[in-house]
Amino acid sequence: MSSPAQSIETTVATDPVLRWHERRAAVNRENAQHSTGPRTDAGKQRSSLNSLRHGLTAASPVLPTEDRAAYEDHRRGLFDEYKPATPTESQLVQELVDTSWRLNHIPLLEADALTRALAPADAEQEVTFDIVDAHRILATLGLYSSRLSRQFHKSLEQVRDIQAERRRLENRQLRDAAEILIRHQRKSLPWEPAEDGFVFSKEQIERQARLLTHENPMYYDPRPHSQASAAAAT
Repeated sequence: MSSPAQSIETTVATDPVLRWHERRAAVNRENAQHSTGPRTDAGKQRSSLNSLRHGLTAASPVLPTEDRAAYEDHRRGLFDEYKPATPTESQLVQELVDTSWRLNHIPLLEADALTRALAPADAEQEVTFDIVDAHRILATLGLYSSRLSRQFHKSLEQVRDIQAERRRLENRQLRDAAEILIRHQRKSLPWEPAEDGFVFSKEQIERQARLLTHENPMYYDPRPHSQASAAAAT
């Protein structure tokens, strides 16, 4: 009478699905023996710190060794330039800040790789980084540079489009508010812009009304049409 272990072996030998899983497991075990990943503690630590070291894929764009004040100056400059007015615009400008900050890292990292590769080797010390390693790093940095550049220009295009649309809408609403003000002035009626949902100040609306009147005095003159026509005739 066969034992349970012998029964299992017989089932694996005769079942094609189980045979396939057994072969797949054997291949996986063999591949694990030849894995090229870091095995020593030092190697694993270097691997885990790669993204932090070059700062191009780290969660934070500012490395612990970098000047946080310089990053804040960089951020302030872009926010002052684009003056985001909505959360979406602020998000896009922040992407510009982080992406451009990372892009600015790349020339420094390229120079560092070449300097390390071309440095005179100590005869008593094992060579751990040479020109081949430098070329590999330069190729990787080139890929990062292209990716970050595309991301930067995409965010830039988005923020410009959104801000242009917002300004078009604001200009149209300001013109509407100025026309309403002129109509109320012709009838000597008070008007509060906020009551009609406008967020512009009275000074902004009055300035726009004066501009409209200057451009087309016969149509936009705040006085009644009869008085405006008489004034124009004289």
